[in-house]
Order: sequence, then structure tokens, then C-alpha cells
Amino acid sequence: MISNLEKYKKDLDRLISNGGQLLNAMQLECHPNEFEEALKKVTKTKEEISEIKKAIPAFNDGYQVWYSESLVVVKFLLPDRIHDFIKLYEKPKGRKDIAYGNYVIEDYLQNLRVTTGYGDVKVSPSAAVPQFQQQLNILKSVKQRFESTLFDIRQLVQADLFDSELESAKELNKKGFARGAGAIAGVVLEKHLSQVCDNHNIKIIKKNPTINDFNQPLKDADIIEVKDWRFIQRLADLRNLCDHDKKTEPKQGDIDDLIAGVEKVSKTIF
Repeated sequence: MISNLEKYKKDLDRLISNGGQLLNAMQLECHPNEFEEALKKVTKTKEEISEIKKAIPAFNDGYQVWYSESLVVVKFLLPDRIHDFIKLYEKPKGRKDIAYGNYVIEDYLQNLRVTTGYGDVKVSPSAAVPQFQQQLNILKSVKQRFESTLFDIRQLVQADLFDSELESAKELNKKGFARGAGAIAGVVLEKHLSQVCDNHNIKIIKKNPTINDFNQPLKDADIIEVKDWRFIQRLADLRNLCDHDKKTEPKQGDIDDLIAGVEKVSKTIF
């Protein structure tokens, strides 16, 4: 079975490669003549240039998927740069004037251009090219951190263990041991939320904290959104059905929902 470490490496390489193609797309869209001249220096025929240009995706078609995936990677592996990564995309709050320095990728996706009162272009979509280059460079720096000896792989090893435990829970549930399967999934969720709290320096005072003891402080610190908080509350209720409510036997479908929910949380909340 491929390890999470190998999965992350492959996903990161794929995102960096796709980012390079998106950068080509921006250059082609903003500076078509210069881009073609650059291609002439490394290719021999017009047919080759035409094929290369055809293979380049439209930036607007591919960016949002790339951004969403890259955001998770940066948040997990380089959390101190997540704010920088986001602000290169999002329009600044309270922005009164649009200039070259505060033009962002969200503006580019709307093809926003600013002109003077005389009709001259003040800021064009090409202002977003260096913004995206910075985003791509942040993602590349994630790879450098990932491959350095300074990177703490504890969470990746932990993620492998969680996957294994959840697979065991699935098998137990299939064989009719819903209560035991739910208990395992609940422990995995507790461990993961404990790690998320550690990641964000949230101290839990309670000696033996439960799922909700982690869930509430994460919401209060704006680490998770209300919808995530409610989702985790629902998972906690299902887990309690397995551990505490001896009068009601948990259903197999409920435990399937619990296991799937724990998998989702462990892969999306860091």
C-alpha cells in the first residue's frame, strides 16, 4: 500500500507541474507575442509552436481547482505562509483604489482592467502574473521544506496509522460489530482533533478531553467554520451512541457515516 508520504510527494509534484502550465497560460493570455517569441527560441517549427499552445489550458478553467488543492497543502505543510498565499488571490478588504501592487488573481479571473479618465489603461490583467508567480513559488518552497531534514513527518506517519485504523473499523462494521467500529472511529477523530489543536497552539485543559472538548476551542479560535463545527458535533453524537448509549444499538449505516466523516475531517482540517 502506498504511504501518505509518497502520496503527498506525488500530489505536490503534480500541483507544481500544473502550476507551471497555468503560469504559461497567463503569459500566453497577457503577452501572446512575447510568449511566441520565447517558444521560437526552443522549438524548430510553427507546427511545434502550435501544438504547445494548444496543450496549454485556459487559466480560468484550471485555476480554482489548483488553488483549492494547493491551499490545503500549504495550510498543512507550511502554515506560516497560508496568509501570504491567500492574500495573493483574494481582493483586499477595504481596498479603495486598484493599483498594480494590490491587483490580485481574483481580479484577473474577472478580467478587470482599470483605465484613467482619458481612457488610458492604468492597470491590466497582466498585473496578476507576478502574484501567481509568488503563489507558485510558495508551493515550491513547500517542496523544499517537505524534502528537508527539518520537516517533522510525525503527522504523516500518524495519518498512515489513522488510515489503517479506519480500514479496521470498516471491516468490523461490515461484519456486524457496529459498536466496536464506531468506537475506533471516534478515537481516531479525537486523536486528529488533538493534533489540530497542537498545530494551532490551542491548549486543552481538561484531563481526558472528548471530541467536543476539541471541537469548541477550534471553532472559537476560527480554525474551523461553523459548518465544520456542526459536522463534527454530529460525528460526536454518533460516537457517543457507540460508547455511552447502551440502550440503543447503533446501525451499520450510522457507523458508515461516522467513518466517512472521520476520513473527511482527517483529510481536510489541519
